[in-house]
Amino acid sequence: MSTFQAPKGTYDLLPPDSATYLAVREAISTPLRNSGYGYIETPGFENVELFARGVGESTDIVTKEMYAFETKGGDRLALRPEGTASVLRAALEANLHKAGNLPVKLWYSGSYYRYERPQKGRYRHFSQVGAEAIGAEDPALDAELIILADQAYRSLGLRNFRILLNSLGDKECRPVYREALQTFLRGLDLDEDTLRRAEINPLRVLDDKRPDVQKQLTDAPLLRDYLCDACKAYHEQVRELLVAEGVPFEDDAKLVRGLDYYTRTTFEFVHDGLGSQSAVGGGGRYDGLSEMIGGPSLPSVGWALGVDRTVLALEAEGVELKLPSTTSVFAVPLGDEARRVLFSKVTELRRAGISADFSFGGKGLKGAMKNANRSGARFAVVAGERDLAEGVVQLKDMESGEQEAVAVDQIVDVLRARLA
Repeated sequence: MSTFQAPKGTYDLLPPDSATYLAVREAISTPLRNSGYGYIETPGFENVELFARGVGESTDIVTKEMYAFETKGGDRLALRPEGTASVLRAALEANLHKAGNLPVKLWYSGSYYRYERPQKGRYRHFSQVGAEAIGAEDPALDAELIILADQAYRSLGLRNFRILLNSLGDKECRPVYREALQTFLRGLDLDEDTLRRAEINPLRVLDDKRPDVQKQLTDAPLLRDYLCDACKAYHEQVRELLVAEGVPFEDDAKLVRGLDYYTRTTFEFVHDGLGSQSAVGGGGRYDGLSEMIGGPSLPSVGWALGVDRTVLALEAEGVELKLPSTTSVFAVPLGDEARRVLFSKVTELRRAGISADFSFGGKGLKGAMKNANRSGARFAVVAGERDLAEGVVQLKDMESGEQEAVAVDQIVDVLRARLA
């Protein structure tokens, strides 16, 4: 028995459950691939400053949750806690924004890391699929991303999720709101850390989940009352586009995402069947992030959807995905000559695009057929010395139990036709 275990707050994806995770990733990415988004993959670690500047030095992610370390060469790196900053850094480094086709539309999938108190739906290692549209300021782009996420969830069979929508304003109107909120927060009975946070970024306090803090925030000023005319008009266009496409949403004036870079449109997908960890994904517009990390002005918008929490949401709704069998044909050889012949046929089936497996280890008929059953294969191909002497193999339908002899040189064509 191994003396090693997965680190606390992490998990291993193992068959057959891993097939569900793959199906979720595929379902989320399919609408993106059909909408002009190209795949991007970034390193699992980046310069610490990328996240400190982009995500925000006052956020819990940077101050408490980020896995940071120093290399032997003296570089300060961090395991990526989120995807947007890395994707934007990569796009800027490769000058994708100079290719003349804005917005640059990218999607990604991968693992992210945060040092948090482990609980169901909140892990120290988690999986996300994300999308970013870089370099265009257009309400239709915000609406497009929300619609694509909604489409992905519905394609999985999810129905009991809600979309929360808000606007965080921009550099013109948010400073006025920031001052009003700080004045309000200074009059509350808050601990020193929270008061310090209120001075750095008061919107972070609105995102505080502690009941005693939320109780005091009941009469906090709302950002929607401070939006400038441009932000109001922009937000209304996003709302109108969603309504026109029949995508339901709820206006949530207190919605604040946990990252500093968001401006204007912000949204969250929540599922009420997940308890306290109800958010399954979210995102918004981040028009100033490129400049924060040393790039030019590139208004952008994006989201990230949690694969882990989406799987939990499926379980909460009792949705079982129809997953294809990993094996369609299982070959059972009886004797050395049959091993040679059937191994060749399995290879031929695979080259023909048919999923096929082989009984390894020289098992007898009984043990090999047990393996065939466990594999989930629709057909078993069995052959012994007598069969081969007659130029045939036995083809068994694992669902009906019917068995027939098929010529060795015809078995691939027969299986291709029956599995079509």
